[in-house]
Amino acid sequence: MVGLAIRCLFAAALALFAPSGAGAGGPATAIAMHGEPALPQGFAHFPYAEPNAPKGGRLSLGVLGTFESLNPYNVKALSTAQGLIGNVYQSLMMRSDDEPFTLYGLIAQSVETNAARDSVVFRLDPAARFSDGSPITSADVLFTFNLLKAKGRPQQREAFGLVKAADAPDPHTVHFDLAGADDRELPLTLAIMPVLSAARTDAAHFEDQTLQIPLGSGPYRVAEVDPGQRVVLKRDPDYWAKDRPVAKGLYNFDEIRFDYFRDPTAMFEAFKAGLIDFRVEDDATRWRWEYGFPALRDGRAMRAAVPNGLPKGVSGFAFNTRRPIFADVRVREALASMFDFEWINANLYAGAYRRSQGFFDDSELSSIGRPASARETALLAPFPGAARADVMAGVWRAPVSDGSGRDRAVAREAIEKLEQAGYQSRDGRLVGRDGAPFAFEITVATREQQRLALAYARNLARIGVDARVRLVDDAQFQHRRTRFDFDMMPGTWTASPSPGNEQRGRWSSAAADAEGAYNLAGTASPAIDAMIAAVLAADSREDFVAAARALDRVLISGFYIVPFYYAPEDWIAWSAKLGRPPTTPLFGVDLAAWWRKAP
Repeated sequence: MVGLAIRCLFAAALALFAPSGAGAGGPATAIAMHGEPALPQGFAHFPYAEPNAPKGGRLSLGVLGTFESLNPYNVKALSTAQGLIGNVYQSLMMRSDDEPFTLYGLIAQSVETNAARDSVVFRLDPAARFSDGSPITSADVLFTFNLLKAKGRPQQREAFGLVKAADAPDPHTVHFDLAGADDRELPLTLAIMPVLSAARTDAAHFEDQTLQIPLGSGPYRVAEVDPGQRVVLKRDPDYWAKDRPVAKGLYNFDEIRFDYFRDPTAMFEAFKAGLIDFRVEDDATRWRWEYGFPALRDGRAMRAAVPNGLPKGVSGFAFNTRRPIFADVRVREALASMFDFEWINANLYAGAYRRSQGFFDDSELSSIGRPASARETALLAPFPGAARADVMAGVWRAPVSDGSGRDRAVAREAIEKLEQAGYQSRDGRLVGRDGAPFAFEITVATREQQRLALAYARNLARIGVDARVRLVDDAQFQHRRTRFDFDMMPGTWTASPSPGNEQRGRWSSAAADAEGAYNLAGTASPAIDAMIAAVLAADSREDFVAAARALDRVLISGFYIVPFYYAPEDWIAWSAKLGRPPTTPLFGVDLAAWWRKAP
């Protein structure tokens, strides 16, 4: 459950220049969600990149699971090959890993918007090329926009549907009319849109899974595909942006190999044997007790706990509130209280984790421990009861058990809430008014998830709840997740310092029944919709923080998930043959800035 932001392993920013930023009275080569871009005009390279890093060699990475497609942008891509976004597919502008939400020019060398952000113009770099050498034009941008608006993933369809009109005055200019959208993030959402080739993309079959080698505009090409087993990328020596100042020190490996593993133990053994060069550790017990292998002892491998400045987000078991059994918030609160973090942390993870409380923990966006401000109170006033009084006061906390695994006080309170919701205990089983037992299934995809679910199910059994755990393979898990075919399922909701449009896909009413959306819980709340809208409409940092905290309070009050825990640092291990820059960006480790040391 480690929240390491590797940005799809290589989705690092490639920028051109950063003057005062878009909206300052004309075209600019950078745009920030709030405030001004951090980097001055004419900067030499990103602060987390080493401009003199050597080029060459191979980076071998392990991925848990499998893949069925090389298209990460359609609904049917249940499990897409890793490493394509940023390496093969690139967007109009690219996000800096060292700022909350700032984009620098890539395919679009400049962006122009106004104070209201109800219009945006992108001017393309005439040098921009796809990897086959064909130029990238405004026709490709409009083609991509219309294709993803019609057939893309739900969050893209929803965001692009807010655009009133789009046109291309010339081959290098694209204009989007955003009047009426009331979404200050929309220019940035459009800026991170990938650009697909109109000539080489099969629009008619775009929704289908495909293993066809994609044509992109990035620094790498797909060189080898072994379906479900391996993908190999090779650096494109003719990458059109390779000499841009902001590319200095990035994309240093000649080859990147992704090997897929069905078992996490096998993947760890591959790292120990030197077959994998880098790994993110998400098992606290393994991190504490299993990193004494020979390669680490003799210096052939390294490890470190690396801090990052991101909000910690949350992982947890999502209640599928589309199921009547989870419709009552009192039921969800009672069941969530039976997750015995204190026992699980001590007995399964050697005390390595902290309990998740909200959705933006360890950041200024979190409502935990903070009474609601006047701004927050005003935002929530039209929705009485959407945020509980104790949550508004900043005093709510998840229940703390005695760590015995059999805390009677917590169980007693849970039973009282369930009784208030109409359930009663009969012969040791919890039953509803109709006499039917309270039973549901927890769907998991890994042994680690299974272990956690079984511990939770044992605790639920103490209050008469029959929670069955079903382990399925990754493809079936993704299939059921996409179609909301589950009772309860683990999920991870990462958090950035600038939450925005992704919150629609996670929590909005529009995404509640949109196939492929990440609204696992099926939340459909006017208060949540309004708080997301407030986040997107905020034109000052103060209004933005207030809206994010108000959203946090409503989500906490709804008990839509059973929160897990988080690691205070990122746990990484790597081959000593890799070099890494001295500076780690805000978003954490960025492998795009690493390199292979000379033999």
